[in-house]
Amino acid sequence: MEILLLIVAIAVIGPYFVYVQLIQKKNKVKEAEGSVDVQLKKRYDLIPNILTIAKKFMEHERSLIEDITKLRTQAASAGDMSEKIKLDNAIKGKMDQLMVSVENYPQLKSDATMVQAMQTYAEVEEHIAAARRFYNSAVNDLNNAVEIFPSSVIAGMLNIKAKPYFEVQENERKAVNAADIL
Repeated sequence: MEILLLIVAIAVIGPYFVYVQLIQKKNKVKEAEGSVDVQLKKRYDLIPNILTIAKKFMEHERSLIEDITKLRTQAASAGDMSEKIKLDNAIKGKMDQLMVSVENYPQLKSDATMVQAMQTYAEVEEHIAAARRFYNSAVNDLNNAVEIFPSSVIAGMLNIKAKPYFEVQENERKAVNAADIL
């Protein structure tokens, strides 16, 4: 009788602990998504200020500025994380191009407001990178639990699915070349 009770206890308690771990990992990913969203919002709030300053000096870069504005609007209303990842990568690429272009405008490069905005932007990018690392770590833990037996069985029953990683796009893997922008 005691052995039967022990087997039943293991059969009930084991899946419960797996369930608890899955929920904790899923919630950690949600927390990480929130952290990424906060940092991206900081970037989205900063971009109009940078673009306003840049417009005064950079008439030749109007299409780049318009592209950034469109991407920012789309990203601010993006629904799921995979869409945010895609738009974030596009914004980062365009902002990198803009920052390289600033180098061609001595008055803009020396404008105190632009210097401050660029410093703030660099800080925000560092915070975004840290939030991405935290997100990817949480996603890695969840994805491992979703894909490895026995937790994969319980994850399937709970409809918990693997999440996408924040990854660097292929075009971002190479350094920005100022000659390509000019």
